[in-house]
Amino acid sequence: MKFVYDDGGRMKYFKAANVSDCVVRSLAIVTGRDYKQIYDETRRLVGYTPRNGVYPKDVKKVMKHFGGEWVACMKVGEGCKVHLANGEIPMQAKIVCNLSKHVVAVINGIIHDTYDSSRNGTRCVYGYWKFN
Repeated sequence: MKFVYDDGGRMKYFKAANVSDCVVRSLAIVTGRDYKQIYDETRRLVGYTPRNGVYPKDVKKVMKHFGGEWVACMKVGEGCKVHLANGEIPMQAKIVCNLSKHVVAVINGIIHDTYDSSRNGTRCVYGYWKFN
């Protein structure tokens, strides 16, 4: 898959490059909303700073709040069926893929992130949130 460096607008507000803000960053990218607005609203929703990550139990609540519709790609005990690779995820959509310890924005088949999280097309996608 193609990869485009995209911090979702974080550098406008924060200068640190290595932060665990993938939930906020991916939402800013797929919704087109301002990073700080997403950051502040997420902080209110979860009750702690999302700068150091969002707990897995809170990620679904946050994604749903911003309009994400969950699509599961994997069942318990089934093994990985969908990878972050061309043709395995929707190629004409705005989605946030749920990976192991990471979420990533994908717009029309292009990864938008601060690094290429695809592991050369081998990274398992547990599911994704689809945004209109």
